[in-house]
Amino acid sequence: MQKIWFLICVIFALVKAESQVVINELDTDTPSTDDMEFVELKSDTPFYSLNGYVLVFFNGSSSTNTGMGRSYYVRDLDGLTTDVNGLAVLGSSLVSPVPDQLLAESNIQNGADAVAIYRGSDTDWPDRTFATQTDLVSALIYDTDDADNAALMTLLGINVQYNEDENNNKLTESIQRKADGTYETKAPTPHSLNNTTTPTYNGVSFTASRSELTEPDTFDITFTLTQAPTVDFTLDFTLDNFGFDTADYTGASSFTILAGQTSTLLSFAILDDAIDEGDESLTIDMDNDLPVGFKRLYDRTAIFVIDNDFQVAGYGTPLAPTYGNVTSTAAATYYSSLDNLASPQLEQAVTALIAEENVVRIHTYDDVTNILKIADASPLNSNNVWLMYTEQERRVIDFQTSSNSTGKWNREHIWSRSRGRFDSIEYDGIGDGMSIWTETNADSLRHGNSDAHHLRAVDGPENSSRGNNDFPEYNGPAGSQGSWHGDVARALFYMDHRFNNLTLVNGNPANTTVGQLGDLATLIQWHRNDPPDDFEMNRNNVIYTWQINRNPFIDHPDLAEYIYGNLVGQSFTLSQGTEELSQIILSPNPSTNFLKIDNVRNPVEVVIYDAFGRITLTQKLTQNTSLNHHLASGMYLVHLKEGNQTRVEKLMVR
Repeated sequence: MQKIWFLICVIFALVKAESQVVINELDTDTPSTDDMEFVELKSDTPFYSLNGYVLVFFNGSSSTNTGMGRSYYVRDLDGLTTDVNGLAVLGSSLVSPVPDQLLAESNIQNGADAVAIYRGSDTDWPDRTFATQTDLVSALIYDTDDADNAALMTLLGINVQYNEDENNNKLTESIQRKADGTYETKAPTPHSLNNTTTPTYNGVSFTASRSELTEPDTFDITFTLTQAPTVDFTLDFTLDNFGFDTADYTGASSFTILAGQTSTLLSFAILDDAIDEGDESLTIDMDNDLPVGFKRLYDRTAIFVIDNDFQVAGYGTPLAPTYGNVTSTAAATYYSSLDNLASPQLEQAVTALIAEENVVRIHTYDDVTNILKIADASPLNSNNVWLMYTEQERRVIDFQTSSNSTGKWNREHIWSRSRGRFDSIEYDGIGDGMSIWTETNADSLRHGNSDAHHLRAVDGPENSSRGNNDFPEYNGPAGSQGSWHGDVARALFYMDHRFNNLTLVNGNPANTTVGQLGDLATLIQWHRNDPPDDFEMNRNNVIYTWQINRNPFIDHPDLAEYIYGNLVGQSFTLSQGTEELSQIILSPNPSTNFLKIDNVRNPVEVVIYDAFGRITLTQKLTQNTSLNHHLASGMYLVHLKEGNQTRVEKLMVR
């Protein structure tokens, strides 16, 4: 009898423990980019540790591969503790007060789906694991005007599903738990008890007098409480953000709001250090160690800091290109494996080189932003990026971070993401720098999402205009001079070899076609008409330092002819150096009816191709010469060959 009573007590204790924390509130559908979605948990007692719990989101779609009650997002709750009201909030960036743990934007599906708390850890829930009642603590099945999901109900043992759009206000209401354990839909109350009409916290916030600063500006920050404190309230904060730190400004690092008052004002000065650090952002970041009953209404607000020092590169923009000023940083033997190969062995060797496992690295999609800030820096001003399609500059700090793309720049996938099926994962939203990377290979197609060789800085709205179109189905905005044509072609040549299951084809396949992109014939012509310039060589060098691979069609533009063009089947001969050829000077350029070739030291073969790849002039030189070419107006390529050394220059004829 004593054993039976002991077992009853143990079972009762376990049941009580399992009911300690519940899904208290859920907001899945919010305006615009779903940057205000959240899930709130509630414990029976305040300051309850959530160690040993895990939050799991389940996909209720009809997909037999990803849905039918499989997990799609998991967050381990170790380290979280509920507050004085027993509440803990996980949410997106614009949830106010600030969530206890941030979730990526638009990550919570709108339904019919489910969210559940389990005993365990995130490692218990590999992606696409079916929901179960084992170790289940609390669960909520929800929707936004969707039919009841029988699969989720069976898996979770729940027979009620709640509609966030019950009152036709799904964008401005959330699903909230009532005292009897059922749920209702009403205005969101993150961090407050569901049955209260006023916030159950004292909110801390701030406002800055300026949203943009230029060295050496001054500015003020006003810190505010929603309710006057009964004793002095003091809190630390910082303005540090990556390279911006206390060496860049003067001012306090904590504020005090006196008892009975609701605000205080502090003044700061940006220092003019005469150092080119690039445009930066300071971030007003309050300490999260607040007294009981206080919450940050928002935090980590950025203010642009414009550096009045910048650099001008020793080479031109793609609209005013220069050649030969930037040289490849590739090791002397980097391309040795391609020497004397012909198709198809040549293509295989290219793939083996640029996708070499245990050598080539891939970084996160967030890291790509930082790569492009350097790789696509404008030659005219290092604090700007050069936008590819619109052929203009834009400030580095004007990167698009919200749904508003006007006046902003973003990352363009030249091989469009959906056409390559470059899936993203939660980790892609973390910028962890050059020293942390993921191993990759030719079969790691998902990594096409963040391969910087085919990602470029572009105008936000123009990025949307390109969409999933092929080339030249998309040919830039009105007035584009096509300075990006060759860049696009070479990026796509690279992708065609970097990843298996990607193929460039002739024609214009449907924009829903996965794995194919066109038009190959146009891209070959674009490559010929717009050869690699110093801007493109510089970005190849920058990306090389991150990914430890290069775009060979930039370093060796003639390689394209051996794979796609008029030299297919012939052996590609690797140039052993270009020191002598780099000294040869072609002038004038643009040209009229003659071309001077100076600094000829050894016999040189000169071949001039027109925009269609046709030979228009061939001559062997042993000394400095003036060629009377009488070519029609247009774009030409001058191919210089001295022994096994080659060089290609773009020639404009008026």
